[in-house]
Amino acid sequence: MLEDIYQKFIHWKPIFLIISFSKQLVLPGFDGIPFFDVSLFFFKGIQKGYITQRASSLSFNFFLALFPAIIFFFTLIPYLPISNFQTTLFEILQTFLPTNAFETVKSTISDIITNKRSGLLSVGFIMTLYFATNGVNAIIDAFNQTYHTVESRSWIRQRLISIFLVVILSVLLIISISLITFGSFILKYLVNHSVLKSQLTIYLLLAGKWIVLLAMLFFSVSFLYYFAPAKKKTFRFISAGSTLATFLILIITLGFNYYVANFSKYNALYGSIGTLIIILMWIYFNAIILLIGFELNASISNAKKKGKEIKELKIQ
Repeated sequence: MLEDIYQKFIHWKPIFLIISFSKQLVLPGFDGIPFFDVSLFFFKGIQKGYITQRASSLSFNFFLALFPAIIFFFTLIPYLPISNFQTTLFEILQTFLPTNAFETVKSTISDIITNKRSGLLSVGFIMTLYFATNGVNAIIDAFNQTYHTVESRSWIRQRLISIFLVVILSVLLIISISLITFGSFILKYLVNHSVLKSQLTIYLLLAGKWIVLLAMLFFSVSFLYYFAPAKKKTFRFISAGSTLATFLILIITLGFNYYVANFSKYNALYGSIGTLIIILMWIYFNAIILLIGFELNASISNAKKKGKEIKELKIQ
């Protein structure tokens, strides 16, 4: 009965035309594999890949790494030779944090970012490195599950790969934060001192800043996809999965910001803990997106492999 309904559905003219078109459609980054062939593996992988369970594991590990990272960066601030940086940071925190939450942590943050504590800095660095590499290890395990691959690398090699990826991602994150934090101040300085007079130039510089930030995000995802899994790479560093993940992360972040700003009642219901709930949800959704993008790369690889096997059988 269900088989008859399915056959009638796929032979219904509009659906038949869509399927026929998808069998001829080859998207950029698909290595010459038709969209239809890739989608068969992709949706099967999404259905049977326990995406939400793996995303829960990833989000927990990265949420756990968040607090040591905050402690480390805050204890690093007194050592930065930048005038009025503490004041600027307070203004940024006051903008993002709920009023009650900011007033609660204001004195503690002020003490941390104004007084040098080498001991706390060292402990914060070690804890950040440990929990961050644990988070990357969780990504490695999640990617290996996509290929149903058992980790063949030694514990030391896997940890070194995790440290390498943490360093790369940290550098890209620092560049991104620097652009966000100092880009507007530098642009304002140039405008106030009449260095920049053309509105078109100002708009182009603003657009360029966001293009660079988008590129940082794209390369962060690409590094994870290319170096994290144990299986030998069958896709390029710049891949369709990286492009999809970058686009979806951008959409989900913009959508999440709009939702929190206009509709969310978490802070009203839960107080300052509402901020933590929102952060955890954002991490969780982005973990799902990371896995979806990698699933696309794996689907292209599997479809390509199957196509080669069919060609070899035909030759024989």
